Amino acid sequence: MSQQEFRSSAKRALPKGFKWGVSTAAYQIEGAAREDGRGPSVWDGFSHIPGRIANGDNGDVACDHYHRYAEDIHIMEALGVDAYRFSVAWPRVLPTGRGAANEAGLAFYDRLIDGLLEKGIEPWLCLYHWDLPQALQDQGGWPNRDIVGWFADYADLIARRFGDRVKHFATFNEPSVFTLFGYAFGWHPPATDVRSDHFKAIHHVNLAHGAAVDVLRGHNKDFQIGAVHNVQPARTTGTTAEDAAAAALLDEYWNKAFPDPQILGVYPPTLAKLIEPYIRDGDLERIKRPVDYFGMNHYSPVYARAAPASELGFAWADSPAEGEHTPIGWPIDPAAFRDTLIDVHGRYGLPIYVTENGAGAVEKPDAPGRVVDSHRIHYLARYTDAMREAVAAGADVRGYFVWSLLDNFEWGSGYAFRFGIVYVDYATQQRILKASAHWYAGLIKADKANL
Repeated sequence: MSQQEFRSSAKRALPKGFKWGVSTAAYQIEGAAREDGRGPSVWDGFSHIPGRIANGDNGDVACDHYHRYAEDIHIMEALGVDAYRFSVAWPRVLPTGRGAANEAGLAFYDRLIDGLLEKGIEPWLCLYHWDLPQALQDQGGWPNRDIVGWFADYADLIARRFGDRVKHFATFNEPSVFTLFGYAFGWHPPATDVRSDHFKAIHHVNLAHGAAVDVLRGHNKDFQIGAVHNVQPARTTGTTAEDAAAAALLDEYWNKAFPDPQILGVYPPTLAKLIEPYIRDGDLERIKRPVDYFGMNHYSPVYARAAPASELGFAWADSPAEGEHTPIGWPIDPAAFRDTLIDVHGRYGLPIYVTENGAGAVEKPDAPGRVVDSHRIHYLARYTDAMREAVAAGADVRGYFVWSLLDNFEWGSGYAFRFGIVYVDYATQQRILKASAHWYAGLIKADKANL
């Protein structure tokens, strides 16, 4: 990366108190899948089904963060980050999703949180990053309305145990993704395509969000509470009116199905009609609860095409071949990131924290043992600069969390794609700071010096 690029990414002022951080998720890094009383999640079973995950990978060991969390905290301290967004594994603390808590699982998060605080790093706790306890899936999962109460009880346990030290909470990470991929496309667990289950799942996740906000607020009115939403422009490569309509539908499912009811109190128009049979009196009021921030994940635009035979009314489409792409083929479009931040600020009127942004690649160390990921530095420099442009245009952006701290289990891609700024040798669990990690540490240091 050129010196000009580095200066560009640090030249525009950010708000005082801006949070620089890194993000991870429990199933993607923790490992220890059958240790210390942890129950199985839907991803444990799904990842062991032949053909579901690239290379037959699974999260049994992942980055072994369960045993190596202290080393990972040390890395965060060296980077100079202000905050760490992580998720709690619901089945680690409640092995069957309900009932008796697992003390060993709770104690792990005690150690993690205490270790972060000792280094001056804020813990940002996400209640749910896709690892539903299998026992609850066996009772119907998200299409079962009873799950709203189960999730509220889980939130209560987390608040009681960690609320004395954790002040920032997210209820869900990317609910649009796990409902669409799990209940419509069949790419993620439970890999079903029952149309009614998809709409029930959307509505019950929204109700669970509202219930959890109320539970958390009941413990401490000063908690900073929000949810993490993927927001990426929905486009089409087609040229017909049907293709344009497909992109509009994808926008509802991908970008608006959760933040609209949670913050505005309404479902987007097409989804509103489809979900109406499952809405009871007072539900929208239960969903729309006061929150303190908007967590926004963004990587690139997404694409749809017309698909008359699809019950959804659209199909996923590949991005255009022209233009810049990351090494794994995702479009690079920092202007879309800037404009999305401005649009989210205008639509929802909440402080925004960018809770995921990053670039994937297939990487390995060079002969001297370094990982020189210049492509990722180039991406991060352009996207953080675009974020500064959004701030200059009036968007209330208060933090940025790189995805991800570590290379990890990337869901259906297994370990083939690496998003971390820290390389993980999965055979030895050695951590190697990539060039992007050193760049990010320099960016944070320069930004704080400017303040």
